[in-house]
Parts: sequence; C-alpha cells; structure tokens
Amino acid sequence: MARYTGADCRRCRREKMKLFLKGSKCESAKCPLETRPFPPGQHGRGRPKETEYLLQMRETQKVKRTYGVLERQFRNYFEEANKVGGKTGEVLLRILESRLDNVVYRAGFAKSRDMARQLVTHGHFKVNGRKVNIPSYRVRAKDIVEVAPRSAEMTPFVVARAEAGEKTIPAWLEPIPSKMKVLVHSLPERQVIDTQVQEQLVVEFYSK
Repeated sequence: MARYTGADCRRCRREKMKLFLKGSKCESAKCPLETRPFPPGQHGRGRPKETEYLLQMRETQKVKRTYGVLERQFRNYFEEANKVGGKTGEVLLRILESRLDNVVYRAGFAKSRDMARQLVTHGHFKVNGRKVNIPSYRVRAKDIVEVAPRSAEMTPFVVARAEAGEKTIPAWLEPIPSKMKVLVHSLPERQVIDTQVQEQLVVEFYSK
C-alpha cells in the first residue's frame, strides 16, 4: 500500500498552516511552523505568483494531506461525490470524515490521524462488533465503533481514557470513554466540519 514516508512537519510548512499531523507536538512550541512559518526548500521564503490554478492545487493538496489520502483514492472520492446529489465539495468532505481512521481520531482515541490509521491497521477496533482493520472503511449513521477488549489496556487507550473530556468531540459523534466506544449519530454536515479548507477550489481543480 502506497503511503507518504516523509516529514509531516514539512507538509504543514508547505501549506503555511497547521494540519495537526503530529498530535500534541502541533500544539507545543516545538512545532516547526512556529519558528519557520514559510514553505520548506531553497526558495521557501519567496513569493510565487498565486495564480488561480496554484490556489486550487494548493487547496487540493491541503485536503489530501489533512486526511492522509493519496491522489488515486482522493480522485475516486471526488468522482463518487460528484455523482451524488447536493454540493460536491460538501459531499466530498462528508466522505472523508466518515473514514474509520478519521472517526477514531475525532473521538479522541488517537493523537493524530496517522496514529489512528496505525491503530486501525493493527486490528484494535471493532465496528458493530466486527473487527475492522481497514482505515478507509466508511462508517454509517448508527454505527458503534469500539476498542477491541483485548486492546483496551494498551498505553494509547489508557492515555485516551485519562484525557477524556480535554478534546472537543464533534456533535455527530458521542464518545463513551468508560467503555471505549463512540456512537455515530449521523454523518456530519459542512457547518460542523472544522477542517479549514475551501472545498469549492477543490471542485474547480478537478472539474477542469
């Protein structure tokens, strides 16, 4: 399976904003974006002409990097969203939010989406009582996502229980920290998705 293996902090610097790819490090003074708030590379401090195409491409890259999705899968998501009624950009974000690794992250069971992806891949989660080890698995309304009983006392989940309540959980999810479960009430509407992205630029990029 293809995946990005470079430095996460370079991706944040490239987009000139925090994508929260490194968990607690992003909130601390150790975040490289705090000391080097410009794109990486020899010409990072330069100011390239921000053409319409560049803005659309950068916004598309930002979404892919935030959710940890590579080009082929992201394009498939876009094509699926484009076939569904409603605003394509909003449907696309809803699809990305419904990924199991994102739900695990949003529920506070992992510090970052990368960590959530690893925990899911290692088989530590169940959906409606069945083990699921595919990060891109899409949850639906009324699903129950829970930590497998054999994994409940592992360090990441012990820490997650201890820190329950410190992270704001979106309204479409209802976590039950004592049982290490999260109930998916519904899939989110755009107004409750806090991802800082202009999805219309993504739609324009792929609609050329």
